[in-house]
Amino acid sequence: MGKTVRKVRLAVLVSGSGTTLQNFIDRIKEGSLNAQIVCVVSSSSKAYALERARKNSIPATTIRRSDFPDTRSFSNAIYEYLEKFNPELIALAGFLKLLAVPERWRGRIMNIHPALLPSFGGEGFYGLRVHQEALAYGVKVSGCTVHFVDEKYDHGPIILQKAVPVYTTDTPETLQKRVFEKECEAYPEAINLFAAGRLKLSGRIVEILPEA
Repeated sequence: MGKTVRKVRLAVLVSGSGTTLQNFIDRIKEGSLNAQIVCVVSSSSKAYALERARKNSIPATTIRRSDFPDTRSFSNAIYEYLEKFNPELIALAGFLKLLAVPERWRGRIMNIHPALLPSFGGEGFYGLRVHQEALAYGVKVSGCTVHFVDEKYDHGPIILQKAVPVYTTDTPETLQKRVFEKECEAYPEAINLFAAGRLKLSGRIVEILPEA
């Protein structure tokens, strides 16, 4: 008999087209991501990610930052919605708004960033801008970072990083494509490690524990 694989209950937060959400959906279907997406929250009613959720019968809603006076009340509205679905882990997938992180959610919210943090991160660093800045700086390697979320943009403890070479012929678009291919590997890998109970968080350090 094969070992039963635990599937983590996953909530996904989005703001745009939902390519990372689609990667999760596809990998769950093929059996390489040990998760069940229990709900999706978008910060924009126009996000195509909501259509992806609908097509896959995933409960979804829109909670807009502009409807709330501050980050904390916005975040509380999100957590209140999520609690109906009892998620164990929240994955930010192109979610562009700052999220407050209450104690009960520390070490249970992940994000992915299309650079090797702490380089080229922070408020406003998303989409092509990240790759434009990396190319302008002349880096020889870039990549992606999966990290736990704290209350600053792109700042929380690093779980995984994957690197790609940067070529002199690169444009922001070609570099973005190469980095996104690594994102599609790294994020499911980090979620699988969480599902298997193999992530130990101590301060800023995330230790990946050996398989039991």
